[in-house]
Amino acid sequence: MRVAVLGATGLVGREMIKVLEERGFPVGELLPLASSRSAGQKVPFRGRDIVVEAVDESSFHGVDCALFSAGSDTSRTWAPRAASSGAVVIDNSSAWRMAPDVPLVVPEVNPKDLDFHRGIIANPNCATIQAVVALKPLHDAAWLESMSVVTFQSVSGTGRRGIEALSEGSKAVLKGEKPEAGPYTRPIAFDVLPEIGSIDKEGVSEEERKMINESRKIFHLPDLAVSCTTVRVPVFRGHAESIVAAFGKDVSPESARHVLREAPGVRCVDECLDGNYATCREAAGKDPVFVGRIRRDTGREKALSMWVVADNLRKGAALNAVQIAETLFLR
Repeated sequence: MRVAVLGATGLVGREMIKVLEERGFPVGELLPLASSRSAGQKVPFRGRDIVVEAVDESSFHGVDCALFSAGSDTSRTWAPRAASSGAVVIDNSSAWRMAPDVPLVVPEVNPKDLDFHRGIIANPNCATIQAVVALKPLHDAAWLESMSVVTFQSVSGTGRRGIEALSEGSKAVLKGEKPEAGPYTRPIAFDVLPEIGSIDKEGVSEEERKMINESRKIFHLPDLAVSCTTVRVPVFRGHAESIVAAFGKDVSPESARHVLREAPGVRCVDECLDGNYATCREAAGKDPVFVGRIRRDTGREKALSMWVVADNLRKGAALNAVQIAETLFLR
């Protein structure tokens, strides 16, 4: 297959190429693409360094699959052109996620939605992906009625600028200097910021809206009660979430563990009575969504509290996109 990766020099683009190689996706020709500013850089693939080309009108001729991670504006420009050239576009930006005729897919959750694509498929937001992977098997067993999520999201979700802000800001604080805010409204070093994206007139942030709307679309539950607070934390890689999920049927922590142990894409680490959990550091570079600290919620009946962790660059972005491609082309 001829596979294009648009945004190939970014954190997620490079991770996409890495995942394609690790999983043995049948790439006959890899075409790394980026803006003219990044063209000429090289990306490693199968022991070779491949030169990144500037995207243009002819870039997608003969391409079978195009993985996009270059931002919403770029996607709105190039995804329709790639699709009209015959490529299937799997887009990691927010540009197409809520479009009615574009499937928003997590392969472990709603793979059948791929049957209705028209050339463009949306990859959900990183925080949404790990939440729905953890909750889908429990929804199948006990019917999800509501979900309340507090996220703890790493700076790699902001790209290299976020990583630099945390790295340089931490050095400044340790030297007794004032850190720069970087891409955030306030410095992230040694602090937490309950603000990811713009905040609307109701006080809800862009990232919180994504969790609400995307979860409803993926689960096909337009009236699902979803509440969310998204927080940027001084962690380089990996997102964590504290989730309270209420169900139509009573589900015990023991039965939830049994269900999650058998669930695709999930690693249940809550296997002892005193509780267990994964951290962002432990999840970094790994594929599963880790679920731990499963317990009855103390404030609601028929509800469970849990701790969910995943690598935002892998399952939250690159891996999910490649799994969509695998589901489309290889199964």
